[in-house]
Amino acid sequence: MNKNLVPFWEKAYQEDDTIAFSSQPNITITEFEHLINTQSNVLDVGCGEGQNAIYLAQKGYNVDAFDLSEYGIAKLKHKCELSNTQVNAFVANLTTYQFKQHYDMILCFGTLHFVDKNDWKSFINNAKEYTNIGGIHIIQIFTDAVPASEDIAPFAIGLAKDEEIKELYTDWDVLQFKSYVFEDEHPNFPKHLHASNKIVARRMK
Repeated sequence: MNKNLVPFWEKAYQEDDTIAFSSQPNITITEFEHLINTQSNVLDVGCGEGQNAIYLAQKGYNVDAFDLSEYGIAKLKHKCELSNTQVNAFVANLTTYQFKQHYDMILCFGTLHFVDKNDWKSFINNAKEYTNIGGIHIIQIFTDAVPASEDIAPFAIGLAKDEEIKELYTDWDVLQFKSYVFEDEHPNFPKHLHASNKIVARRMK
């Protein structure tokens, strides 16, 4: 990979008037958040500029959120200051992340495919160990069912096979699984397609 390449989201994170992905929480969070109590501990992995973390913190959850991007975390913290929202946001790399506590919900949207497949599988297995009984994971990962779009192709080194993510949750209760292709659009880049898997799973024992 060309080390001088900069992903579009890094540029968007530096601009106050640009939204890299969405200003709204992921719809799957709003669908399943009722499964854990308010004030539960939540970890948002690859949180970006923080729309999911901020939404949950404002609902009363205790939210830790990390991202590899210093700009993303700075933007998240700035948003928290403006809205008087408490999120424990910090810069970290999921390939070396060390869990320090257990969580009731762990979220990861559109992040895992940017690291080697062995690394994201190892992270998920560690995350499972640090999830309380009854806790849930909401994980979304891009697959190779369609080629990676030009904007992410240089960075998407860990695309999953379709349904591969399910193999890591055979010992959990899978509440929802979706395999789909969706149209996407980013600032200064035309519409394009991504293939994705999304899983919601609950630890039962």
